[in-house]
Parts: sequence; structure tokens; C-alpha cells
Amino acid sequence: MKACVFTLGCKQNEAESASLMRGLTELGYEVTDELGYADLYLLNTCAVTAEAEKKSRQAVARMRKFNPSAPVIVCGCASEHNAVAFAEREGVLFVTGAMHKDKVLEMVAHSEALPRAHAPSLGGPSPPPREGGRGVGTSFCELPFPVRTKTRAYLRVQDGCNRFCSYCLIPYLRGRSRSRKKESVLGEAMQCSAREIVLTGIDLSDYRDGDTDLGGLLLLLKDVPARIRLGSLEVGAVTEEFLKKMEAAGNVVPHFHLSLQSGSTAVLRAMNRKYTREEYLAACERIYARFPDAAITTDIIVGFPAETEEDFEDSLSIIDAARFSRVHAFPFSPREGTVAYKMKDISPTVKKERMERMLRAAEEAETRYMLRFLGKEGTALFESDGGYTENYLRVYNEAAREGGLYRVRLVRREKDGIYAEILEEL
Repeated sequence: MKACVFTLGCKQNEAESASLMRGLTELGYEVTDELGYADLYLLNTCAVTAEAEKKSRQAVARMRKFNPSAPVIVCGCASEHNAVAFAEREGVLFVTGAMHKDKVLEMVAHSEALPRAHAPSLGGPSPPPREGGRGVGTSFCELPFPVRTKTRAYLRVQDGCNRFCSYCLIPYLRGRSRSRKKESVLGEAMQCSAREIVLTGIDLSDYRDGDTDLGGLLLLLKDVPARIRLGSLEVGAVTEEFLKKMEAAGNVVPHFHLSLQSGSTAVLRAMNRKYTREEYLAACERIYARFPDAAITTDIIVGFPAETEEDFEDSLSIIDAARFSRVHAFPFSPREGTVAYKMKDISPTVKKERMERMLRAAEEAETRYMLRFLGKEGTALFESDGGYTENYLRVYNEAAREGGLYRVRLVRREKDGIYAEILEEL
């Protein structure tokens, strides 16, 4: 029997789907993440924007085109937000949300309505056929160790969020912040065969298990035989103490995805972000003082309600001031249920024009950063199509094998990155 796990959304979703794939494999299914014919479909949804939620709903129909008789199980943020929208769709057998994905495997193990790979091995009662909706996350949901590749693995260490940014639904869907036990994190990391491990969380900066914060967790992971990359960080996490611990760990790469959203202090205040433009830039300077070649990547929302031209210019100018290596820019999308949904949106024409200017500035910043490293050496981990250096430069070499870690020399621009001459395999 074949099961397909299809994922939309963030790295946290990808990590959770990899765990569900492992659980389905242990139940006897042949599992894939490529959408195609299957006997069972599992849809892991996203609700970060209205468009993401729409795509999640449409995915049910996409699955049923491959096999109209196969049952569909739905989980994730979109089904947490609106379970009925999925439960009413033909072919959907079971709906749960973002905080109880462990129930998916219980459902598969015990439901008499599902194609049976072999006798179930999971204990516990059979769950109800449909559920979902707003829940309250109070403890970290443990899942099976994920399916791994030889290249990169995502390791869940935290879930939920307490920040309540005015544009974001995620705290309502994922619940309050909660962290995984450090022993569990270390156990999974030591068993992981990947050459790179990416620590993920909805609010990774908020990791805490007893006296162990995120910096302390990095020190615990210093003997893991893989390079460690961090998911998205908040400004408040970038302290001198944290950077010292990161440096002392020795295997953490100098790539910081430091969440911004706007370069205007006034807009940040309206977003309920807990820092100013000046505090953000100070955090960047702390990073560069200890890691001069660090890559700082970020997200910027364009066209937030009441964003003036001056506010937008602040967002443009901070790209140079912070020396970003990459900027993910996207237009504001109002989400019903958030504070910002009630704010007056700006003109679509203005928003479109600002997006075009932002994307040009982001492309120029990325090019400047890449050109700094031409002729220099570094290490690169290759995937099926290109790879990444420790500071997240996209590199290409046709002779590199998937999963190979190499010392390279960065030679010239190629495609959306740099051609890397291989010096030796590590």
C-alpha cells in the first residue's frame, strides 16, 4: 500500500511531515512526498496567508484526481483555522489541526476505513472520524524521528508562539510557546545521518527547557557530527551571550535568518513587534562583530496598513544598513481574526509599485553579498541541484554528488548563485 504525504507551508510543517512519513513507514506503507497515485493521502496544510489556506483546500481536489477512491487525512494550520472547510470535502476521512498531529498516526493505525498495510502497531483508542478547530497547546507534541536524507534534516525543537503580531494567526492556531526536552533533541540529533541539521520552531528564539535556552542547546549539540543551521530568530535572541555560545559550539554555521517585517519603527509598533529599527541594526552589528562574513537573511512585509512612503523608504534603506544577503519580500495580506484585519488597507496600486521597488533592492543586495566572496574558499553541502555554503550562498558544480560536503573556491556567477570549483571532499 502506498501513502502520499503532501506538505504546504513552513519548515516546521516539513519536519512534522517527515515524522509522519516515518510513522507511516513503520505501519507498513510505502511512503512518498511526491504528489501522484496513492492508496492514502495525508495533507499537511498552511494558513499563514489567505492564499496559502486556499491552496491547502485546493490540494484535496488535486489528490483525488490521482485516485478518487483513496481516503484523505488533513492536518495543519489551515484545518485548525477552519476544520469544516476540509471535513465537508468529498473523500476526506479525518481532520485534525496543527497541535495534534500525533493523532494522525493513531487514526491510520486503528481506522477500519483505511487500506491496511499490515496490523497496526500503535496503541490507544481509535479517534473520532472528524475533528479540528482551535485547540490549546500546552505541551510539546512528540512525533517519530523523521525520515532523513543524507543532505539536510529539519529538527523540531519548539512549537507555538506568544508574540501575537497584529498580522499573524499562528499563535491562535499553533497555541502557546512550548519547547522540546533537550534530551529528546539531542537523542534525535545524534541518530541523524544528515550532514546538516536545521533547528526549527515556530518561535525558535523562545526555546527553553528548564535552565537551557537556545544558546545552551547549541552547546549540548556541539558533538553532533553535522553542521547546525538555525531557523528564524527574533531580534531579542541576538545577545552577546548567545553569540558566544554559538561560537563556542563550533559546528553552527554563520547564517542568521533575523526576522524584520519592516524597517520603520512606527510600522513595527503597529505590527506589535517588540523592537525598533535601531535595536534591529544593533543586533546585526553584534553578529558582524563576531562573524564578519555572516549571512543575515530576513522577511519584509510591503504595504502594511497605514505604511506611508516614508515608512516604506525606511524598509528600503535598512537593506543596505543591515547588509542583508537575501530578502524575502511579500505584500501584506489581511487575515480575518487578526488585529490588522480591521485596519484600513492601502491601495493595491501603491502596494504593487512598492513591491516592485522592494524586489529590485533585494536583488541588488543579494548580488552585492555574493560578489564579496568571488575568489574565496569555503565549504559547501550539495543537494540534487546545487548546494549551499555555510553562509548560505547558492553554489553549483556538475561534478558534485548529492549529500557531498566539499571545500570549494567560489569562481563566478552562475544561474541564481555561484559556480564553485571543488578543491576536496570533506
